[in-house]
Amino acid sequence: MTAVKKPIRPRAAALMSLLLICGPALAQLSTMVAVEPTERKAAHSILRTAAESGLSKAAGQSVTLVTSDDLADVMRATRSAGYDIFIGPAQVAASALDRGYELVGTTQKSEKYLLVALQQVDAVAAMKGRRLYLPQQDSLYTYMARGMLNEAGISFQDLRAVQYEKFPQAGLSALMLGTADATVVREDDWAQWASTQSGNLRVLATSQLVPGGFSVVVKKDIPAETRGRLAQWFATSSTASGLPLVTVRPESIEYRRVAELGLFTPTSLPGVSRITAKEAQGLLAQGAALVDTRTEKEFKAKRIRGALFAAYVEKSLKDVAFNAAQDDFQALDKLPNLDKGKPVIFACNGAECWKSYKAAKVAAAKGFKSVYWLRGGLPEWDAAGLPTEGG
Repeated sequence: MTAVKKPIRPRAAALMSLLLICGPALAQLSTMVAVEPTERKAAHSILRTAAESGLSKAAGQSVTLVTSDDLADVMRATRSAGYDIFIGPAQVAASALDRGYELVGTTQKSEKYLLVALQQVDAVAAMKGRRLYLPQQDSLYTYMARGMLNEAGISFQDLRAVQYEKFPQAGLSALMLGTADATVVREDDWAQWASTQSGNLRVLATSQLVPGGFSVVVKKDIPAETRGRLAQWFATSSTASGLPLVTVRPESIEYRRVAELGLFTPTSLPGVSRITAKEAQGLLAQGAALVDTRTEKEFKAKRIRGALFAAYVEKSLKDVAFNAAQDDFQALDKLPNLDKGKPVIFACNGAECWKSYKAAKVAAAKGFKSVYWLRGGLPEWDAAGLPTEGG
């Protein structure tokens, strides 16, 4: 028996048309507040309900907000454009600005970071074999430390130990107690410390200016009018939710410096051929395999067409001298029919993602004969208009 379709009443039809027209405009916007583990008090001062209410009113649509101090997870979210708005320290904004976001501004003036050591450590180069106290790996303090050490030709692997803790100010106490030889602090914190303490410590290096406080970025594909209203809210009304006003707009070069210090992989990898997306496409057409080393969630959401999945579980330092034994890349050995004698390409989320760099180096050490590294990863492939799948 064939069902008879009832005609849509004019009023219902009009309502349906309105929903179709307005639906996208009413889509929910998502916000991530990323907090340095050293600045948890700042996160606690933000009233989530008030922030959601204020942002929703400004945007003219529902806005949700979550907070995280797991900076490794937050950085993955910036690379996959996982939220519409990011509020966080400079390294979070620096990553997002290369992923289709625009800067609204920051809540504090730019500041410098200092590498401070015991008096007997007379230069950065003398840090070899010494102990360094830092917050977690993706902390801005760690980025600054890596940059200042790299300028002197030192890798974290040249140090005797890198101690990761929660509070950077405690690094100065660690020096005084003899449990560390150097640490990184903000210039203002050092000035306050030095005004009350004896001269047992010295400044080895000073960074260039870095955006201070919370930086705010929003997706460029949000309508311009909505972005304007959100920027106005951050500049005039955010204090009601416990978030300082966004009143400073740093130069873009300041974010670029941060990205280059803590995010970018080297431009070459000895023993491995670095290739472009177009070159990767040509190799795939000739029978090469492409291994995606990102997380399973990222792989399922969007990937290079035909890519194989083998997650590189990264625990080692984001450093050219990383210790592969600290990571887990057993997934590579479990890929069926992967021939070590044929070309294999490794990719992840672009120049800021170390997983494919490390995977390529590990694969070469395992005896793969033709190892290629697509440093630009999925972002470069996508920007070139090459085929993707998933989602």
